Amino acid sequence: MIKNILCITLLVCSFFTEAQTNTIKNLDNLFDNLESENKAMGTISIFKNGSEIYQKNIGFSNLKNKTTADKFTKYRIGSITKIFTTTIILQQIDEGKLTLNTLLKDYFPAIQNAGKITIEDLLRHESGLANITEDKDIGTWITQPQTREKMIARFVKNGIQFEPKEKSKYSNTNFIILSYISEILDKKSFSEILKSRIIKPLNLKRTEFGNPIVPKNNEALAYYFEENKWNLIDMQTHMSAPMGAGAIVSTSSELNIFFSNLFSQKLTSATSLKKFLNIKKEQGLGIMQLNFKGLKIYGHDGGIDGFQSFALYIPEKKTSMAFTFNGLNTLIMPTVISILDSYFKNDPSLKEKPSIKLTSKELDTYLGVYGGKTFPAKVTFTKKENTLFAQATGQPIFKLIAIKKDSFIYDSMGIQFDFNIKTKTMELTFGGKKHLLKKE
Repeated sequence: MIKNILCITLLVCSFFTEAQTNTIKNLDNLFDNLESENKAMGTISIFKNGSEIYQKNIGFSNLKNKTTADKFTKYRIGSITKIFTTTIILQQIDEGKLTLNTLLKDYFPAIQNAGKITIEDLLRHESGLANITEDKDIGTWITQPQTREKMIARFVKNGIQFEPKEKSKYSNTNFIILSYISEILDKKSFSEILKSRIIKPLNLKRTEFGNPIVPKNNEALAYYFEENKWNLIDMQTHMSAPMGAGAIVSTSSELNIFFSNLFSQKLTSATSLKKFLNIKKEQGLGIMQLNFKGLKIYGHDGGIDGFQSFALYIPEKKTSMAFTFNGLNTLIMPTVISILDSYFKNDPSLKEKPSIKLTSKELDTYLGVYGGKTFPAKVTFTKKENTLFAQATGQPIFKLIAIKKDSFIYDSMGIQFDFNIKTKTMELTFGGKKHLLKKE
């Protein structure tokens, strides 16, 4: 009996070891291709059950000196900062210092609609406040030190775009204000709050409020790809401007430490974490929800000064992933989906959408180029034998699944294409939004 149990245990261990080996190979192949094709430079980390199971670095942190990135290379993480800021605000709510219904007028009454805008409105991007990064004069001040007074004056000047709760529209203004409120409550700078509330408790060594980049301290420089080479981006945002909207620097591994602790209720109460993940229109409190083959994924992207990043957590799999790039010659979301595809390629538990089979001739009616006013790219549909493919301008081509007549999906990203043959139009549904495109 004991011998049989031992054999079964060895077989199970062998199965999981082989599966993990295949997953690592899939990921290595993907990142090696991204590097060889000059699609990306940066670091990648994956945690499961709170421990790192995969880490890889591609490209250079400093191209001039041919310095390769490593696990400890620091990157500007842009808007992933918003999840840190939300965590701090929720901690202050746990301490009774404010509530989600606290009004903005209690802190900054000069801002338009301050008597209507709540903390929750700011967290959900439902305040209506104009996005400061759309300020027409931003290029004249973004690289210079900024005071709270100067920034608030800009918010007042830029005003509102809609009434609170009328709709949701992404605005960095919301999270800069939230970081100011946290400073008022704790009577500390946001940098000091970040250290005392998150960095020190988690023993993070390479996470901090950003400063001018110092390459010799293993801090990555950012690059863009043009004329068949990576080119240095020499502009640097002064972090006193984005504050709680985008001022943090970190590593992919330490982002995963933060996410693992956040989702295991070690940074906020269970009640606050539940509020954090109360999703409305795919938006939580400073965090977004994505769906991947039946999995709920929570996370945020980040983009600043050429740096591109993404951090996510998958509760069902107790898995977190973080990607910090100092050079990205493609869009971040297709890259993230490719990584998820590679990681879950051999996972039989993921749901597959029911599909129907169409002949090659039946697909002919869908072929062509579609464009519309509300969608930023044209979409070209092609076929290979009895499979339909779609490709947005400048993006990778991807295979579609027919779920019923005239309806197709790209399952990994949850994109649906519904064709109307009579009107020669196609409705594209992605991220809860619908776009009507017409055949050209």
